[in-house]
Amino acid sequence: MIKLNLNGKDHEFDAPGEMPLLWALRDVAGLTGTKYGCGMALCGACTVHVDGQPTRACVTPLAAVAGKQVVTIEGVAGQPAGKAVQEAWRKLDVVQCGYCQSGQIMAASALLSANKNPSDTDIDSAMSGNLCRCATYVRIRAAIHEAARSLA
Repeated sequence: MIKLNLNGKDHEFDAPGEMPLLWALRDVAGLTGTKYGCGMALCGACTVHVDGQPTRACVTPLAAVAGKQVVTIEGVAGQPAGKAVQEAWRKLDVVQCGYCQSGQIMAASALLSANKNPSDTDIDSAMSGNLCRCATYVRIRAAIHEAARSLA
């Protein structure tokens, strides 16, 4: 059994330790908001928070998060930055196809948890590992600025 805190609740996974966290979340815990994109930690669609840090779940073994706090898109609204980012995303109508958005929101909320007033350069740096095939990058940056203003 691998124990961790998942979205604020203690959770036990009866799964192999080498199983990628992404599959443990989706297939074992039934939390399908975290998406599979590339399987190589290059696109950011699978981003979750592990002890507050954005982490690619597709390449993170389940055993590596034992005893840690994991937050997914389903739980991020329980955090001030996560709630602010989700509200800004809706307000500015960021989503186009939506596939990458859970990873984008997770990366943006991690940024705002660490930096309440990011510059465009800070945003571009923090979000550089999250790809959007619809190219909504301008709206993503605007939403991050909007969320930062709401947190001020």
